[in-house]
Amino acid sequence: MQDRTATQGAYRGKSAGYPQPGTAILIIDPVNDFLSEGGAAWELTKGTVEHNDVVGNLQRLIDGARQRGIPVLFGPMAYTEEDYADSALQKRSGINRIMFERKMFLAGSWGADFHPDLQPQPGEIILEPHKGTDVFMTDLPDHLEKLGTTHLVIAGMTANLCCESTGRHAAERGFDVTYVSDAIGSESMPSYEAAIRLNYPLVGNAVITVEEFLDAFDGSGGAVAEVRAGDTVRGSDHGDIGTVSEVLSASDEHEACLLVPSGLIMTTDVYIPMDSVVQRSGTTVFVNVPKLVVTKMPWDKPPTRDSRGEKSGPPADAVQKLYGSYEPTH
Repeated sequence: MQDRTATQGAYRGKSAGYPQPGTAILIIDPVNDFLSEGGAAWELTKGTVEHNDVVGNLQRLIDGARQRGIPVLFGPMAYTEEDYADSALQKRSGINRIMFERKMFLAGSWGADFHPDLQPQPGEIILEPHKGTDVFMTDLPDHLEKLGTTHLVIAGMTANLCCESTGRHAAERGFDVTYVSDAIGSESMPSYEAAIRLNYPLVGNAVITVEEFLDAFDGSGGAVAEVRAGDTVRGSDHGDIGTVSEVLSASDEHEACLLVPSGLIMTTDVYIPMDSVVQRSGTTVFVNVPKLVVTKMPWDKPPTRDSRGEKSGPPADAVQKLYGSYEPTH
């Protein structure tokens, strides 16, 4: 049965920025099989891991979080004989078959252990092992609830599988999801680029670097620092949208918005609603719409209060049938 409260909790009353407390970092599969030479998957992952300096950037992210008092959770995998004999995981999916055949993440092995530079510290949370690509199918939700988490920051391995699946589930559950692009690797560069450039910008709320995340956390204090004329605007795909020329305050008729004028990047003036701003890092503002979609949005004029009502749809008690002339089947 569908959990009808799944999307209600975390976002209610949410402000932009990274709150403290309220922000947690999830490091997925920071283990030898993925990240160390000689690991069972190293021949697949080494290209993106070395290109992005994933280990070094994960170190910077984890150390920065610890210095700032941000909880760090570790989500590894581990497989036993029973997983394959009793649950037949090798028959469940393509990736489970690959992990089985390559003897990846065998419980108690060097390959399933944490990379030597990415060891949890005493008191940090180590999750029960996930057996597929979704870390939400472990005790992660319980720990996030205990921590009072509203903003989940995801890094680790791999881009198009565990990181993406977990972020999708988190977003469906109402969490503000950030992907840390330079602290994520994959089994190939095409799968990494597809996840970072195409999927994450729509699944999550921001795709940013380690440095941008730490700067945004330091500058937000739980709310986005004041947006100013001259700030650079980037989409949820990290694409450069342009420069803020004016910040329009809310009025009786219009909602607050940012004006990005036409120029080399935008062919027309774009009025970006202020409530689409999710983070500010230094002088860079991040909005939760990909650059490639911005010109398809109805943002050619300042957003009016009436238009917001039109976008929200009718009140529930005014809807006679949800799907035009049909109702859900019970």
